[in-house]
Amino acid sequence: MDWAQRDLKHIWHPCSQMKDYEEMPPIVIEYGKGVYLYDKNGKEYIDIISSWWCNLLGHCYPKINEAIKFQLDKLEHVIFANFSHEPAIRLCEELSLILPNGLTKFNFSDNGSASVECALKMSFQYQYQTGHPERTRFMCLSDGYHGETIGALSVGGLDLYSKIYKPMLMDVIRIEAPDCYRCRYGKNRDDCNAECFEYAQKSFEKYAKQTCAIIIEPLLQGSAGMRIYPAVYLKKLRKLCDEYGVLLIADEIATGFGRTGKMFAFEHANVSPDIMCLSKGLTGGYMPMAITAVTDEIYNAFYADYNEGKAFMHSHTYSGNPLGCSAALAVLDVLKNDAVLENASRRAKYLNSKLNEVFAGHKNVGEIRSIGLINAVELVKDKNSKESFDSKLRIGYQIYKKALSMGLILRPLGNVIYFNPPLIINEEEIDKAVNICKEAVFSVVGR
Repeated sequence: MDWAQRDLKHIWHPCSQMKDYEEMPPIVIEYGKGVYLYDKNGKEYIDIISSWWCNLLGHCYPKINEAIKFQLDKLEHVIFANFSHEPAIRLCEELSLILPNGLTKFNFSDNGSASVECALKMSFQYQYQTGHPERTRFMCLSDGYHGETIGALSVGGLDLYSKIYKPMLMDVIRIEAPDCYRCRYGKNRDDCNAECFEYAQKSFEKYAKQTCAIIIEPLLQGSAGMRIYPAVYLKKLRKLCDEYGVLLIADEIATGFGRTGKMFAFEHANVSPDIMCLSKGLTGGYMPMAITAVTDEIYNAFYADYNEGKAFMHSHTYSGNPLGCSAALAVLDVLKNDAVLENASRRAKYLNSKLNEVFAGHKNVGEIRSIGLINAVELVKDKNSKESFDSKLRIGYQIYKKALSMGLILRPLGNVIYFNPPLIINEEEIDKAVNICKEAVFSVVGR
């Protein structure tokens, strides 16, 4: 029995129809280095999606390896209630220097969905404890994705993940999200004034008094197909939340730590959220860890004598894990001292120009959009009408399989092919990845 057969005997893989594995068995990876992964047979793959967007600095980055190994011999884990440790303290000090203004207190959990759950519960309890018990609902954008626990699913908007569970989910207020490729106003994301914000304005006018918070993916709706919208939307939303007393939650799990060209997506708008959720790139993809960062104002609403019952009674066994904190500290050190963001900025322009070059004028390429190193190629049946391919054709999946056979991991979002590589990718690796992607696309939809 080979390794793939041994895998399938027991393992139920995430976000997969396991019957597909009859045709394409799991690829068992032996080791990784930089942007590359190598399977048991020695075949090389370019991890152009950063292993679900978390592998920020490539595989086996020496400084992160060393930091975890050093910490492992000192302390692997300790209860985080009434105890602490140096890596967690130092990490919070470092984060307080680079996060958007006002985010000063940090609650640890162990994955992105958990961070979102913390944010939802915190905002709900904050409103209750500051004299607004009537504020019990949440707002969110359509087509959003915030994780797959029940609360996170509730404020998401993609039926692929949540439709069957709707009887279990919270009743939330959904605002039509920006869709700049198919803009209803005929505008361009690069110079518009976010006219689509009128949907948010109308929802606040109607529902704000019963709303405790709104949660958004700033500038980039990832699972919706890497939809990118302008920073002016965030500016308007910040002003609206202040006007109506609604907390603003930024889900920067996928956009944080340089993914959008700045350390955090909210920096593009020069405003701050009230709560920010962090994970994925936080530890460079090494360790499962997440943080929910909040303002002093929110923190102080929970600070009281124990018998007042205002404490945030929420916990995770692995909160503040020393190994995860050590990995995160190493990531911040690399971002600060190794010119990674500067290099990534140059490579971002190069990658976008290469994609535009190889797909220029293609009849099925509707749009190539980018922010930072993230690039998305939206494939359509008809370029003029922007009509999508029938999802039953699984065009993206066919391209994924073809690219995989040539050594490139694409993992598309429906009919959207995207690049979200480690920030350390170089031009030679970009050339190789783009050429494989081109051949895969051409083999499925034609030249």
